[in-house]
Amino acid sequence: MSVFSIRRTALSAAIALTMAGCQSHAEHNGAADQSISKSSVDYHIDQDKLPALIKFSPDDLDERLNACTDLNAYVNQKWIDKADIPPDRPRWGAFDSLAERSLGIQRQIAEQAGQSDSATGVDKLLHDFWRSGMNETRINQLGITPIKGELSAIDGLSSSSDVVHLIEDRLEQGDELVFGMGASSDFKNPKRNILYIDTSGLGLPDKNYYTDAQHADDLHAYQAYLAKLLRLSGTEAREAALQAEQVVALEGRLAKVSYSQEQQSRDASLAYNPVQVSEADKLTPHIDWSSLLQRLGINTQDKVSLVNPEFFKTLDHELASTPVSVWKAYLKAHTLNDASSYLSDDFANARFDFYGKELSGQKQITPRWKRVLGQLNDSVGQAMGQRYVDVAFSGDAKAKIQTLVENLSQALKARIEAVDWMSDETKARAIEKWKAFTPRVGYPDKWRDWSGLSTSDNDYLANIRAAQRFNFKWDLAKVGQPVDPNDWGMTPQTVNAYYNPSANEVVFPAAILQPPFFDPNADIAFNYGGIGAVIGHEMTHGFDDQGARFGPHGNFENWWTPADKKRFDELAQGLVDQFDHYKVNGQPVNGHLTLGENIADLGGLNTAYDALQKAKAGQQDPMVGGHSRDENFFFNFATVWRFKALPQYQRMLLTVDPHAPTSLRAIGAPSNMQSFAKTFQCKPGDKMVRGGDQRVEIW
Repeated sequence: MSVFSIRRTALSAAIALTMAGCQSHAEHNGAADQSISKSSVDYHIDQDKLPALIKFSPDDLDERLNACTDLNAYVNQKWIDKADIPPDRPRWGAFDSLAERSLGIQRQIAEQAGQSDSATGVDKLLHDFWRSGMNETRINQLGITPIKGELSAIDGLSSSSDVVHLIEDRLEQGDELVFGMGASSDFKNPKRNILYIDTSGLGLPDKNYYTDAQHADDLHAYQAYLAKLLRLSGTEAREAALQAEQVVALEGRLAKVSYSQEQQSRDASLAYNPVQVSEADKLTPHIDWSSLLQRLGINTQDKVSLVNPEFFKTLDHELASTPVSVWKAYLKAHTLNDASSYLSDDFANARFDFYGKELSGQKQITPRWKRVLGQLNDSVGQAMGQRYVDVAFSGDAKAKIQTLVENLSQALKARIEAVDWMSDETKARAIEKWKAFTPRVGYPDKWRDWSGLSTSDNDYLANIRAAQRFNFKWDLAKVGQPVDPNDWGMTPQTVNAYYNPSANEVVFPAAILQPPFFDPNADIAFNYGGIGAVIGHEMTHGFDDQGARFGPHGNFENWWTPADKKRFDELAQGLVDQFDHYKVNGQPVNGHLTLGENIADLGGLNTAYDALQKAKAGQQDPMVGGHSRDENFFFNFATVWRFKALPQYQRMLLTVDPHAPTSLRAIGAPSNMQSFAKTFQCKPGDKMVRGGDQRVEIW
């Protein structure tokens, strides 16, 4: 769903397919609640078919350079010079290689499920999605047929009330054309879910794409893309061009009152606007929320959070004043765009030409098998997660990570207690929040029940629509209910991690617990510089500029003294200023947009370094690869951010991604650490050394 109020603070930008997270195990073999999890297929994984892992090697170091000038270049430049970005990706690096590896495992699982005509339970879901999605011949033969009914319904609209009713009809099917809704915890009562109604309906990555001169070519290409979709649906070329122009103009008016990615990332309060449903009805006379929520089975007497009221006022005005013909064009264009990925090749290729080539610079369309896995993960990702854990994650790895989590937690506590800019009063509240942290590792304690979701192996669109309806109703059923701690925000096969402020929990899915992040056979220095820094990063999110607005038990509250909050904001501004001065490919970085992640990187790496010092105390340094443990700690941290991107994709990330470019994440935090300068014997004036007032230390 689109509701950003429940957006967890993740470690990395979304990676295509496996990074779209929208999930009592027995000790290993991942055998969970057996009444749900028992497999009807004998899965086995051929490791030789999986891509190689990216690990740090001393041979990676570019001896023409040095760590004190640019840690990222010193560790990663030789790799960057040699690495090729796969033609079906806009980027490549440590995260991407693990995502590709996860996909490789998932492919083998899906293929084996697809070959089993006796599959039952979650295995049948995998069987049906894979078989129907990979039937390229049938999908191409059907062409636009799978959505003809939806298009015909749009063609039949004759009034603004008809438009509203169609939007509501589609929403009931889980299809969010102009706005979306879903359950999430109440900011003021985080143990209970309420309904959030959020904005949707823009086809470009951010509102700025509709107004900023630097995105003018993208906007023009988007309009041309919509015109092509309309032509493919049977609209005459001149009329298709006119309709596309009208759609973009309507989206532009909605974009003006939409929140930007920067606004959403840096002000959590924007998500929370609790109102009685009767108040929402008054705000939008042409949308009867009371009736709609009653139809959806939601308690209309309770409050809802109407995210961005100004958007809904504008939407209501547009529903009443914009000609029905324009709304018909809008609804048709969005229906075509949303369905294009699973229609025939002419639609899929048109979508790729815009979103892949134009916006990201990607050379080739993502292979069908990856696209099908992407849709499978969107639809029934936790079902795939059960089988992924069965074949790819051991209980021993989980136990080792839990030990690391505890070590990092103790190191963070010590850092909080040692800060000299915070009063004892606020520090006591910070420790209270630290005590309430809940870590989750690998996979949920109880798997989701898919009973009631009916699928077949010969109708891809029907399976997608069935899962869409099922997931929407499953989510709405949470409204008014206690928050379920087993409701993970990422699947186990996702290569990422996140912090959820409303639950004060840190979550580390199984798929990220591999090299270069975690290697059970590596020296501890590598694991503390890899997954240790990730663990510290996610914990520090509880104390970044937005996480610090939530209390120990997830309440949205101010637990700071005014003087402490002022000092915190001053320190944070120092990081904003630092990153505002960075440029990538000549384009400036937005230090405000990336602030939360930069605070988490800095606090996380400091915390991981402290934890390593305690772990290695009294031990002889093994000098792996001829380097000290402290050196290898920083080397592996930089390896995690090994990355290469196409210029178009990097340009898009600079606009919408709350994470700084990875080349800067590799150097930003270390440049503020005295321990880094000491480790590499850097001198004042070296580029990686910030002295005096230039150095920022928050947590």
